[in-house]
Amino acid sequence: MRPDRLFRWLFKPLLFVACLLPFALLVRGVVLDDLGPNPLETVTHITGDWALRFLLITLAMTPLRRLLGQAWPLRVRRMLGLYVFFYATLHLLIWTVLDQELRWSAMWEDIVKRPYVTIGFTAWLLLVPMALTSTRAAMRRLGRRWVRLHRLVYPTAALGVLHFCWLVKADWLEPGLYGLVLGSLILSRLGLCGRFVRPSSAESPG
Repeated sequence: MRPDRLFRWLFKPLLFVACLLPFALLVRGVVLDDLGPNPLETVTHITGDWALRFLLITLAMTPLRRLLGQAWPLRVRRMLGLYVFFYATLHLLIWTVLDQELRWSAMWEDIVKRPYVTIGFTAWLLLVPMALTSTRAAMRRLGRRWVRLHRLVYPTAALGVLHFCWLVKADWLEPGLYGLVLGSLILSRLGLCGRFVRPSSAESPG
Protein backbone atom coordinates (compact mmCIF):
# COMPACT_ATOMS: atom_id res chain seq x y z
CA MET A 1 0.00 0.00 0.00
CA ARG A 2 1.26 3.48 -0.87
CA PRO A 3 2.45 5.59 2.11
CA ASP A 4 -0.22 8.27 1.58
CA ARG A 5 -2.99 5.66 1.49
CA LEU A 6 -1.51 3.92 4.54
CA PHE A 7 -1.58 7.23 6.38
CA ARG A 8 -5.15 8.02 5.30
CA TRP A 9 -6.71 4.62 5.88
CA LEU A 10 -4.71 3.27 8.83
CA PHE A 11 -2.61 5.73 10.82
CA LYS A 12 -5.01 8.67 10.90
CA PRO A 13 -8.08 6.59 11.92
CA LEU A 14 -6.01 4.89 14.64
CA LEU A 15 -4.89 8.28 15.92
CA PHE A 16 -8.50 9.49 15.90
CA VAL A 17 -9.56 6.52 18.04
CA ALA A 18 -6.59 6.98 20.38
CA CYS A 19 -7.52 10.63 20.94
CA LEU A 20 -11.09 9.59 21.71
CA LEU A 21 -10.00 6.91 24.19
CA PRO A 22 -9.84 9.21 27.29
CA PHE A 23 -13.44 10.26 26.64
CA ALA A 24 -14.52 6.63 26.18
CA LEU A 25 -12.87 5.65 29.48
CA LEU A 26 -14.57 8.59 31.15
CA VAL A 27 -17.98 7.48 29.86
CA ARG A 28 -17.22 3.94 31.04
CA GLY A 29 -16.39 5.27 34.49
CA VAL A 30 -19.68 7.18 34.61
CA VAL A 31 -21.71 4.15 33.50
CA LEU A 32 -20.00 1.79 35.97
CA ASP A 33 -19.96 4.39 38.75
CA ASP A 34 -16.20 3.96 38.98
CA LEU A 35 -14.98 7.55 39.32
CA GLY A 36 -14.09 7.59 42.99
CA PRO A 37 -15.72 9.36 45.94
CA ASN A 38 -16.06 12.67 44.06
CA PRO A 39 -17.10 11.90 40.45
CA LEU A 40 -17.67 15.55 39.54
CA GLU A 41 -14.16 16.52 40.56
CA THR A 42 -12.76 13.51 38.70
CA VAL A 43 -14.45 14.25 35.37
CA THR A 44 -13.55 17.94 35.69
CA HIS A 45 -9.87 17.17 36.21
CA ILE A 46 -9.69 14.48 33.52
CA THR A 47 -11.19 16.66 30.80
CA GLY A 48 -9.02 19.63 31.78
CA ASP A 49 -5.87 17.51 31.89
CA TRP A 50 -6.48 16.05 28.44
CA ALA A 51 -7.32 19.43 26.95
CA LEU A 52 -3.93 20.72 28.11
CA ARG A 53 -2.09 17.57 27.05
CA PHE A 54 -3.54 17.63 23.56
CA LEU A 55 -2.72 21.33 23.32
CA LEU A 56 0.94 20.64 24.06
CA ILE A 57 0.95 17.65 21.69
CA THR A 58 -0.48 19.88 18.97
CA LEU A 59 2.27 22.44 19.54
CA ALA A 60 4.86 19.66 19.38
CA MET A 61 3.91 18.73 15.81
CA THR A 62 5.97 21.50 14.20
CA PRO A 63 9.23 20.64 16.03
CA LEU A 64 8.52 16.96 15.37
CA ARG A 65 8.15 17.67 11.67
CA ARG A 66 11.52 19.41 11.67
CA LEU A 67 13.13 16.63 13.67
CA LEU A 68 11.83 13.81 11.47
CA GLY A 69 11.91 15.68 8.17
CA GLN A 70 8.47 14.27 7.35
CA ALA A 71 5.13 15.92 6.67
CA TRP A 72 2.78 13.66 8.61
CA PRO A 73 2.96 15.61 11.93
CA LEU A 74 1.51 18.66 10.18
CA ARG A 75 -1.19 16.54 8.54
CA VAL A 76 -2.56 15.43 11.93
CA ARG A 77 -2.14 18.78 13.67
CA ARG A 78 -5.61 20.07 12.77
CA MET A 79 -7.29 16.95 14.14
CA LEU A 80 -5.29 17.23 17.36
CA GLY A 81 -6.23 20.88 17.66
CA LEU A 82 -9.92 20.04 17.33
CA TYR A 83 -9.54 17.47 20.09
CA VAL A 84 -8.09 20.25 22.26
CA PHE A 85 -11.29 22.22 21.71
CA PHE A 86 -13.41 19.11 22.29
CA TYR A 87 -11.92 18.32 25.70
CA ALA A 88 -11.73 21.99 26.72
CA THR A 89 -15.42 22.43 25.86
CA LEU A 90 -16.31 19.29 27.83
CA HIS A 91 -14.32 20.74 30.74
CA LEU A 92 -16.29 23.99 30.50
CA LEU A 93 -19.67 22.25 30.14
CA ILE A 94 -19.03 20.09 33.19
CA TRP A 95 -18.37 23.24 35.21
CA THR A 96 -21.34 25.20 33.84
CA VAL A 97 -23.95 22.40 33.76
CA LEU A 98 -22.98 19.92 36.47
CA ASP A 99 -21.06 22.06 38.93
CA GLN A 100 -22.80 25.44 38.65
CA GLU A 101 -26.12 24.02 37.37
CA LEU A 102 -26.42 26.88 34.86
CA ARG A 103 -26.70 29.48 37.59
CA TRP A 104 -25.45 32.36 35.50
CA SER A 105 -25.03 34.83 38.35
CA ALA A 106 -22.94 32.31 40.31
CA MET A 107 -20.84 31.53 37.23
CA TRP A 108 -20.20 35.20 36.56
CA GLU A 109 -19.23 35.70 40.22
CA ASP A 110 -16.77 32.79 39.94
CA ILE A 111 -15.26 34.18 36.73
CA VAL A 112 -14.77 37.61 38.30
CA LYS A 113 -13.57 36.55 41.77
CA ARG A 114 -11.52 33.40 41.16
CA PRO A 115 -8.39 33.99 39.06
CA TYR A 116 -8.04 30.39 37.90
CA VAL A 117 -11.63 30.39 36.61
CA THR A 118 -11.05 33.71 34.82
CA ILE A 119 -7.87 32.39 33.21
CA GLY A 120 -9.44 29.08 32.20
CA PHE A 121 -12.46 30.76 30.65
CA THR A 122 -10.20 33.19 28.78
CA ALA A 123 -8.18 30.27 27.40
CA TRP A 124 -11.37 28.63 26.14
CA LEU A 125 -12.48 31.88 24.48
CA LEU A 126 -9.16 32.01 22.62
CA LEU A 127 -9.72 28.46 21.37
CA VAL A 128 -13.10 29.31 19.83
CA PRO A 129 -11.91 31.37 16.82
CA MET A 130 -9.15 28.86 16.10
CA ALA A 131 -11.63 25.98 16.10
CA LEU A 132 -14.08 27.89 13.90
CA THR A 133 -11.35 28.66 11.34
CA SER A 134 -9.73 25.21 11.26
CA THR A 135 -11.07 24.33 7.81
CA ARG A 136 -9.12 24.60 4.57
CA ALA A 137 -11.72 27.04 3.26
CA ALA A 138 -11.06 29.34 6.23
CA MET A 139 -7.31 29.11 5.61
CA ARG A 140 -7.75 30.18 1.99
CA ARG A 141 -10.21 32.93 2.86
CA LEU A 142 -8.15 34.47 5.66
CA GLY A 143 -4.72 34.07 4.09
CA ARG A 144 -2.01 35.59 6.28
CA ARG A 145 -4.62 36.65 8.82
CA TRP A 146 -5.18 32.94 9.48
CA VAL A 147 -1.52 32.61 10.49
CA ARG A 148 -1.77 35.54 12.90
CA LEU A 149 -5.04 34.24 14.34
CA HIS A 150 -3.70 30.77 15.03
CA ARG A 151 -0.70 32.15 16.88
CA LEU A 152 -3.22 32.55 19.70
CA VAL A 153 -2.36 28.93 20.44
CA TYR A 154 0.73 30.09 22.38
CA PRO A 155 -1.01 32.44 24.84
CA THR A 156 -3.79 29.86 25.10
CA ALA A 157 -1.30 27.19 26.17
CA ALA A 158 0.32 29.60 28.63
CA LEU A 159 -3.07 30.40 30.14
CA GLY A 160 -3.87 26.68 30.34
CA VAL A 161 -0.70 25.98 32.32
CA LEU A 162 -1.34 28.98 34.57
CA HIS A 163 -4.93 27.83 35.11
CA PHE A 164 -3.61 24.44 36.25
CA CYS A 165 -0.98 26.01 38.53
CA TRP A 166 -3.53 28.25 40.23
CA LEU A 167 -5.95 25.36 40.61
CA VAL A 168 -3.65 22.85 42.34
CA LYS A 169 -2.26 25.41 44.85
CA ALA A 170 0.07 22.92 46.54
CA ASP A 171 1.40 20.10 44.31
CA TRP A 172 3.26 21.97 41.57
CA LEU A 173 5.02 18.97 40.04
CA GLU A 174 2.59 18.16 37.21
CA PRO A 175 1.78 21.76 36.18
CA GLY A 176 5.49 22.51 36.46
CA LEU A 177 6.25 19.72 33.99
CA TYR A 178 3.63 21.08 31.60
CA GLY A 179 5.18 24.52 31.93
CA LEU A 180 8.63 23.09 31.17
CA VAL A 181 7.31 21.32 28.07
CA LEU A 182 5.57 24.50 26.90
CA GLY A 183 8.71 26.58 27.45
CA SER A 184 10.78 24.09 25.44
CA LEU A 185 8.26 24.13 22.59
CA ILE A 186 8.22 27.93 22.49
CA LEU A 187 12.03 28.05 22.46
CA SER A 188 12.07 25.51 19.65
CA ARG A 189 9.54 27.57 17.71
CA LEU A 190 11.65 30.70 18.14
CA GLY A 191 14.64 28.85 16.72
CA LEU A 192 16.65 28.96 19.94
CA CYS A 193 16.82 25.17 19.94
CA GLY A 194 17.62 24.92 16.25
CA ARG A 195 20.63 22.71 16.76
CA PHE A 196 18.31 19.95 17.97
CA VAL A 197 15.98 20.02 14.97
CA ARG A 198 16.27 19.98 11.21
CA PRO A 199 15.36 23.20 9.46
CA SER A 200 12.49 23.04 6.98
CA SER A 201 12.06 25.07 3.83
CA ALA A 202 8.37 25.89 4.25
CA GLU A 203 6.09 25.48 7.20
CA SER A 204 2.70 26.64 8.38
CA PRO A 205 2.22 27.97 11.92
CA GLY A 206 2.04 25.70 14.92
